[in-house]
Amino acid sequence: MVRITKVHTGGGDSGETSLVDGSRVPKSDARIEVVGTCDEVNALLGLVLMESNRLSDTHSDGGNRVTTRRVKDVCNSAIGRLQSELFDLGAELACPPDQIPEYMQLIDQEDSDRLCEEMDAWNEELQPLESFILPSGSGPIAAMHLARTVIRRLERSMVAIKDEMRPLALQYVNRLSDWIFVLTRWTSARLGEDETLWIPKGKREAGTAGMTRRQNANR
Repeated sequence: MVRITKVHTGGGDSGETSLVDGSRVPKSDARIEVVGTCDEVNALLGLVLMESNRLSDTHSDGGNRVTTRRVKDVCNSAIGRLQSELFDLGAELACPPDQIPEYMQLIDQEDSDRLCEEMDAWNEELQPLESFILPSGSGPIAAMHLARTVIRRLERSMVAIKDEMRPLALQYVNRLSDWIFVLTRWTSARLGEDETLWIPKGKREAGTAGMTRRQNANR
């Protein structure tokens, strides 16, 4: 059981912090950047949960929206588990690989493979992609897109120190970005939302200047 009675210690006032093994490093250290980005991903997943739980469970006529309930159930279960896994991962990344304490529980191959199993299950309901998807959508979907981009940033920062961590940690995060992308598509499909597709340059609107002037003329 974790027991924390005091958060502020003053130990970081000079711009340094401690790794799990007690060694001191600058807060600009590449390993601290990795740990901080992992924490950022976890916070964004909390935002995804908030937005998904704000979805209405009832139709305007008072009937239940079973599909929305199912989206909430999947997001709460999958993301709730994932947040704990990311906390485990962050603790591991705060250790040099030869200084990981024996008591620390680490992400394992089963955790990594579970991401692929869930992606496969969600993909069974989805149509093949025929264009690139732009980040947009209702609350939970837009939040998932944002989380995906930060997961990719986490992966990039991990690659910078990949010789100083277990290969499985990097594999897990690489799969995680695909996982959140597929979950985003599945959530869009379950909620009946159209995905916003990339439009090639020759087919895009020329601009909104004319639209704005027409609106002004019709006021």
